Amino acid sequence: MTNDTATPPPEQLSSDDVQRIEQLQQCHARLKSELARVIVGQVDVIEELAIVLFARGHGLLMGVPGLAKTLLVSKLAETMSLEFSRIQFTPDLMPMDITGTDILQDTPEGRREFQFVHGPVFANIVLADEINRAPPKTQAAMLEAMQERRATVLGKPYHLDEPFLVLATQNPVEQEGTYPLPEAQLDRFMFLIELTYPSESEEIQIARTTTGDELPTLEPLMHAEEILSFQHLVRRVPVPEHIYQFAVKLVRKTRPNEDAAPDWLKPLVSWGAGPRAIQYLILGGKTRAALNGRYMVRLEDIQAVAEPVLTHRLITTFAAQSEGVDARQIVRRLVEETTQSGLGAESTSSVGSQG
Repeated sequence: MTNDTATPPPEQLSSDDVQRIEQLQQCHARLKSELARVIVGQVDVIEELAIVLFARGHGLLMGVPGLAKTLLVSKLAETMSLEFSRIQFTPDLMPMDITGTDILQDTPEGRREFQFVHGPVFANIVLADEINRAPPKTQAAMLEAMQERRATVLGKPYHLDEPFLVLATQNPVEQEGTYPLPEAQLDRFMFLIELTYPSESEEIQIARTTTGDELPTLEPLMHAEEILSFQHLVRRVPVPEHIYQFAVKLVRKTRPNEDAAPDWLKPLVSWGAGPRAIQYLILGGKTRAALNGRYMVRLEDIQAVAEPVLTHRLITTFAAQSEGVDARQIVRRLVEETTQSGLGAESTSSVGSQG
């Protein structure tokens, strides 16, 4: 990655904002240290979760069973002092099982009237476990909550408390009995966060630390009001003009029908990323910069968030699948080529036989 020269705090940030960024950096370091007490490894995953939280986005967790996805999300909520709920998505799950519904109750005055009973979506951090196992109607109810931050029950809207974060999981191995998420819903997720198998040394540590009597209780690091304040703070982080240009060029290159798309990509991608990808690249870059105590977005911030932002937004062709080329490889090459073209250099990397 390209390391830009150190940039002093620009005039756009007030002295209070500079101090708050330093506080956010300290909280980020403490968050990683606190979660490391129960989560072995997964350093990149924890950082991506923090970016999604403070950027006010949602995340799609992809990984085989047994990688502590549920534990990680619940402990994140614990350290943030946020209300956590878990929804196990199944083929018979109905929208009211998520949102809640009106039930008939007896009042102290002896009357009977309908009262709304909140469903599990009314929490700060919602883990939607195996979201692709629910039918489209139920997925649509979750989509409304993610996008509009509200739930509509019997025609009446109920607003969700902020901060609100949905972390959904998908099992990449077993696809029988699943309902693939439509592209419109995938696009609502800021990041695709992939969890991989731990290393041998990490698995030894997992065996040693997780087979005891009980897991430690983590220390709360902040509360909801502080998180909301930091969410507003990261949006004020300045972005140089060339960073905006880089993000736009990168996303436009993912679209096979655009003139900007390289020739090698056109046989491999049937559908590219939309404008929301540009927004999330910039927001992700702003948040990553602030979490690392910097006062301006650098090129390395956009490069770091490009894969989790773009991978699930590219629809590859059968030709790509037959060649063993996946969306992540394509994104990596595009980032490299876009970076080098900005430096006036030619790309020498290759993906697939079309290079």
